[in-house]
Amino acid sequence: MKKRCNWANNNELEKIYHDTEWGIPVHDDQTLFEFLILESMQAGLSWSTILAKRTTLTEAYDNFDYNQISKYSDSKIEELLNNPGVIRNKLKVKSAISNAKAFLKIQEEFGSFDSFIWNFVSGKTINNHWDTIEDVPASTELSDKISKELKERGFKFLGTTSVYAFMQSIGLVNDHMDYCFRK
Repeated sequence: MKKRCNWANNNELEKIYHDTEWGIPVHDDQTLFEFLILESMQAGLSWSTILAKRTTLTEAYDNFDYNQISKYSDSKIEELLNNPGVIRNKLKVKSAISNAKAFLKIQEEFGSFDSFIWNFVSGKTINNHWDTIEDVPASTELSDKISKELKERGFKFLGTTSVYAFMQSIGLVNDHMDYCFRK
């Protein structure tokens, strides 16, 4: 039996996500945007909730196409707020739109969001070593710095804890437990 990080043993969706995505370095802007939105949607909710709604969120948010999302109208916002398969928080829905616009501005300035975000770690994953889930921080000085930079650039719902979770999801940091088969 595979020994995985203990947070990923609660249900099949968590196991699959842990085993196939979490902590693997991501350099594709479309996927980076998807994870940014999912992490911003998670604020105040469990990751299990987000994973359970991921398919519906993907469909409702046009496959996380930031070009389309940046142009969402009031009628699209209402459609999302009436969709039981998504996170129906008006501030979070509106933040997806402002985050898409901010994402596009970063692409213009840096050539890609990938270049911007990976520059914070000089292009190399930070490999941490943890024995228990309790050892893993909820945020770090680096997530504070990235969160502050994102907020200054117009991003919303991406505080330091959400940013640290984003960093973990895209492989900026490797926080798999030392005993985990993915380490």
